[in-house]
Amino acid sequence: MMNKTNQCPLYKKCGGCQLQNLTYEKQLLFKMKKVVGLMGKFHRVEKIIGMKNPYHYRNKVQAAFGRDRQNRIISGVYQSSTHKIVPVDNCLIEDEKADEIIVTIRKLIKSFKIKPFDDNTMTGFLRHVLIKRGFSSGEIMVVLVTGSEQFKSKRSFINALLSRHPEITTIVQNINNKRTSLVLGDKNITLYGDGVIKERLCGYTFTISPKAFYQINPIQTEILYKKAMEFADIQKDDTVIDAYCGTGTIGIIASKYAGQVTGVELNKDAVKDAIRNAKLNNIKNINFICADAGRYMVETAKSGISADVVIMDPPRAGSDMKFLKSLLKLAPRKVVYISCNPETLKRDVMFLSKNNYKVRKIQPVDMFPHTEHVECIVLMSHLGKN
Repeated sequence: MMNKTNQCPLYKKCGGCQLQNLTYEKQLLFKMKKVVGLMGKFHRVEKIIGMKNPYHYRNKVQAAFGRDRQNRIISGVYQSSTHKIVPVDNCLIEDEKADEIIVTIRKLIKSFKIKPFDDNTMTGFLRHVLIKRGFSSGEIMVVLVTGSEQFKSKRSFINALLSRHPEITTIVQNINNKRTSLVLGDKNITLYGDGVIKERLCGYTFTISPKAFYQINPIQTEILYKKAMEFADIQKDDTVIDAYCGTGTIGIIASKYAGQVTGVELNKDAVKDAIRNAKLNNIKNINFICADAGRYMVETAKSGISADVVIMDPPRAGSDMKFLKSLLKLAPRKVVYISCNPETLKRDVMFLSKNNYKVRKIQPVDMFPHTEHVECIVLMSHLGKN
């Protein structure tokens, strides 16, 4: 485990790695203290699981393109809470190959006389570059986010990029011509390869498309999901609901142990990816429903169908009251809550613990070294069913 501190020259300018002034051991202590302070009243908190090598773990890298005051083309990240681009050539938490490709693209657009997009005037062409890399598969996707569809010298540009980086497996043009803070637009055009990459996780293969959500730290994700399965202790006849299922990763991993799994997700694109992932892994005992998770669970409870285990992995805002009340109606034997925000986790667990659920285990996992974020898994069981 590395103990260096403040290695990054952009540490103060960027603001992305809030804890880089601490050694990694002290970062883990800081995060552990935070989780114990918020969750310790419910149960003893297990020791946080850190990384052996907490650098270059991000499999998804995005860079904004623009110009500096000298009118030079720059690429990098937006400074925290601003729209100012901090130029970045290499980042201590991003995949090194992704950073290399972004630097190459920056040089190429200059030689091809391609203009970076200007958010103020809504002119120019290249807005962002998004790169996703399969750490296990080695496959690499490059997404060129452009302000318009018309791509001058497109074929020559793609050939030049591939000649410098033959390891790239697919290139996609994403059109985003709106005045928005969102990186990706709605339309994708595949320029090279098949528009997706594949990755292996917990023995399964997953397809990752440009807009699909996939955990950013694949090494810690495997640890996180295996721990979630250990907590769930699913039996062969159990019915499992994977709420906020995204592209189906957790549900597909759970299908190995369960009788039947249902994944529920509101995002249509994610549901399409989840169905494709289940087919890819030849899994028959899982189905996916495009719906609001809370509404689905209320309807399920009304129809008399029960669930033995609910696995929930909500966004940073946590779960809403509608979902939590639907959970109480459904009354599963176990709830496994995977959280990326211990503050909203505390709020939601407080509600459930006042309504027939008891916390049995709490496990923090460091998914984002050098940042303040901490992931946490909580196992809760129904007091009337154990």
